[in-house]
Amino acid sequence: MKPEVVVVGSANVDLVLPVQRIPRPGETVLAGVMTRGPGGKGANQAVASARAGARTAMVVSLGADDGGALLRDALGSSGVDLTLASSSDAPTGTAIITVDESGENSIVVAPGANGELTLSDQAIAAVGEAKIVLSQLEIPFATVQQAAAASSYFILNAAPAAELADELLAHVDLLVVNESEAEAIAGSDRSALLKKVPAALVTLGAAGAVILTRGDDEIVVPGVPVEVVDTTAAGDTFCGVLAAALAASSTTDAVTGRDLTNAVRRANVAASLSVQAAGAIPSVPHGDAIDARYAEVYL
Repeated sequence: MKPEVVVVGSANVDLVLPVQRIPRPGETVLAGVMTRGPGGKGANQAVASARAGARTAMVVSLGADDGGALLRDALGSSGVDLTLASSSDAPTGTAIITVDESGENSIVVAPGANGELTLSDQAIAAVGEAKIVLSQLEIPFATVQQAAAASSYFILNAAPAAELADELLAHVDLLVVNESEAEAIAGSDRSALLKKVPAALVTLGAAGAVILTRGDDEIVVPGVPVEVVDTTAAGDTFCGVLAAALAASSTTDAVTGRDLTNAVRRANVAASLSVQAAGAIPSVPHGDAIDARYAEVYL
């Protein structure tokens, strides 16, 4: 069956270092035991979409190394279709993540094979047929723009923060950003995002998210309070579950306001579950856990 969600994005091997506090510039701190696992914004989001119940495929570039093998196994075992994955002579992307005692993190990414990701004719066809296409900015901008232009409904998670060309934003149906990313694109007035895209979500961490759509008032969807262990992949979990929920609820090319509000609620619940576990892909919840927690919070 054709995928409902296609994620065009990055995959990294995560090297996670637990620290008492994130080091300041010029400061050295000692870490606890380092762990190594699968991650990357695109891979995390694809896994989140698949575990939430959507038929999900990923367009990704992986190195022909043990890191690539690790990610292929993690993605495949989570139900992500890797037919559109390509191999690269470059090493698989790597992320070095420091996580402090409160669960906050700081991340440095070496793109590796992610920097070589392009869209094949087969990938362009799959993007064009998918209900929802989701991408981020850990891959070449040209590839993101090509995916956006080929899709019928394109979600851009504009992370890491970057200045975005109008040629790309013209093809974005829904922009997902945190507060700092929103400021990088539109300045201090987040409503100015709607001059660039028809709809936007500004995530507020534990406070939830704000829905912005042209012609309507802001809608604040509160977060779900939990005890935080590790915030790694919380935003990615949010985006992947959001895409899966929109793919499940939308019967036309136009996503309704009700669809978006319900999808954000599910995404908030999923993100709240993810921060209660350590790691990236290992922390992404499955659909049954999301359903159970959603029922507790909203039903």
